[in-house]
Amino acid sequence: MAVEHTAQVTTGRAAVRDLLKRAGPISADSAAEKLGITAMAVRQHLYALEADGEASHVEDARPRGRPVKLWRATRAADSHFADSHSALAGDLILQIKKAFGEEGLDRLLKLRNSELEKNYRAKTDKAQSLKAKLEALAKIRSAEGYMAEVRRDPETGQWLFVENHCPICAAARLCTGLCREELALFHRVLGKDIKVERLSHILAGAGRCAYRVTPA
Repeated sequence: MAVEHTAQVTTGRAAVRDLLKRAGPISADSAAEKLGITAMAVRQHLYALEADGEASHVEDARPRGRPVKLWRATRAADSHFADSHSALAGDLILQIKKAFGEEGLDRLLKLRNSELEKNYRAKTDKAQSLKAKLEALAKIRSAEGYMAEVRRDPETGQWLFVENHCPICAAARLCTGLCREELALFHRVLGKDIKVERLSHILAGAGRCAYRVTPA
């Protein structure tokens, strides 16, 4: 029974951590509603994650009553999510810069994205609507570790393409061209009549990379 209880705690904590990554900042009550467990159980997991340095919170003042704690995952939690061999990638980037310079690195990035575009479009070009294309792209990117999803902007109704995790973050910090080419890749995959605008950026300190996607 003790082993079963430990497994349940571990699974519950992982679910809370995953939700913080996808939806944070979020209150304990909202998290409980999304996960279908009690707010007390969520708070226990949140405080345990905070003690491990994997979650943090800010207090959001409300017109009435006490401030509400809004929780989010920290960088320390990234070790639980996909990491595409960051140390190796970082070392290779540095060596490529030394051997071929920035221009050589840019050429390699464009070649890489050309291959990605072929692979992506083999699945997205079949989609008949922008929503379907975005959902196909989100499925591909999630398989690559980006925890991607498609949302509606609650204020404008426009489509948002959101990546809650960056599995190549360490490499991207050394090579900003990765993010630049990523944005160009989305433009080409979704079509020349579609505008893709980055709204938030993990490398700039945001909790996720988010893009507004609209007809041009």
